[in-house]
Amino acid sequence: MTRFSLLATAAATLALAACGGESEVTQYGSNPTLPEPSRGLIPTMTIASPAGWGDRRPTVPEGYQVTAIATDLKIPRQTLVLPNGDILVAEGKGGGDAPVMRPKDMIAGYFKKKGTSSVKGGDQLTLLRDANGDGTYEGRTVFAENLNAPYGLALIGNRLFVANQDSLVRFDYQPGQTRATAAPVLVTRLPAEINHHWTKALTASADGRYLYVGNGSNSNIGERGMAVEEERAMVWQIDAATGAHIRYATGLRNPTALAVQPGSGQLWAVVNERDELGANLVPDYLTSVRQGAFYGWPYAYWGPNPDRRVQPFKEEMVARAVRPDYSLQSHTAPLGLAFSSAAMGARFADGAFVGMHGSWNREQPVGYKVIFVPFRGGRPAGAPIDFLTGMQADGKTFGRPVGVTVDPRGALIVADDLSNTVWRVTPAQARAPARIASVQ
Repeated sequence: MTRFSLLATAAATLALAACGGESEVTQYGSNPTLPEPSRGLIPTMTIASPAGWGDRRPTVPEGYQVTAIATDLKIPRQTLVLPNGDILVAEGKGGGDAPVMRPKDMIAGYFKKKGTSSVKGGDQLTLLRDANGDGTYEGRTVFAENLNAPYGLALIGNRLFVANQDSLVRFDYQPGQTRATAAPVLVTRLPAEINHHWTKALTASADGRYLYVGNGSNSNIGERGMAVEEERAMVWQIDAATGAHIRYATGLRNPTALAVQPGSGQLWAVVNERDELGANLVPDYLTSVRQGAFYGWPYAYWGPNPDRRVQPFKEEMVARAVRPDYSLQSHTAPLGLAFSSAAMGARFADGAFVGMHGSWNREQPVGYKVIFVPFRGGRPAGAPIDFLTGMQADGKTFGRPVGVTVDPRGALIVADDLSNTVWRVTPAQARAPARIASVQ
């Protein structure tokens, strides 16, 4: 079958699949509804149709304001607020040469690509500076270039760490500098063969001794064989001084963002779960990451619910699977995580912001927003609150959130890799920043 006829057949199949409808189930919180698995020839897909923002802006809660502080970036993924208030933006688009194993892989890949930016990834770090603190980031320089799909960022003292798709590297950093003065130093290699899930999440322990890196799986559910999953679907703990690592936690299909909880020092992650079990399986999630714990992939999901698609199946692994802390609904694709502070206002002082990139494999899209998960006593408590929305309307998609970062001065920084924008959300009582050019 030719590529053209295969895609034509896929389009017809998708049209028929869309006629079936999808029932909505409650899937936020610690006890999500888990329907029976539903498998088809190919997954139902509704692909984002990109459109420029024009005069539109995202929607934020009453009492807050949103401003585009940088536009025309080259696929912004994650951000880091430096001690002097400068913002570093990691820009890039990764992925390896994963061979197509099934016709539906080619079909899904073709359509998914249509819902992303056509801009080439920058493979660089861009520094944004607001020199007078008025909320307008008039300074913009390339801090470092010729990287390899940089994603995760962390600062420990005067050492700036960057997680490329194939390596963890380090720059020397002095407050106020606008460009790296030397080439990066290799800390350790990261799994990069095939690189089906290429993003390498990164955060540092509270004491600065360790770094944590998220390595996503090389498949949906082990269809490439488990040999290529060595050191994948897990979080590494890396000694920041030596680069030596251990497997900190396993069974995490794609841990796309990591953050250390203030006060407790507990490591948390958001995880993209598996596909092809239906619109409402399996819930993506927010969870504390416990050393030595196994979170199920690929043999089980949401605790001891077996997924026998992977062969050879290991029954003994199902009983070991740890239940995650908080469901974020199936296929929302969380890619950003940041704990809040009192500077964000009383309603959003205690909890975590989560950037949801948005679904592709559902008839009714979900995600495409930033939510706030309230905490109480150090744990998620209650329903999520929409914080940054309005990224889809009238069949068009204007933005897709990735990284979220809390500025201690009272702002949420959001990277949008569809419109190639960095957004800044602040309480409205803060001095309003000057307006910048409209997003194109």
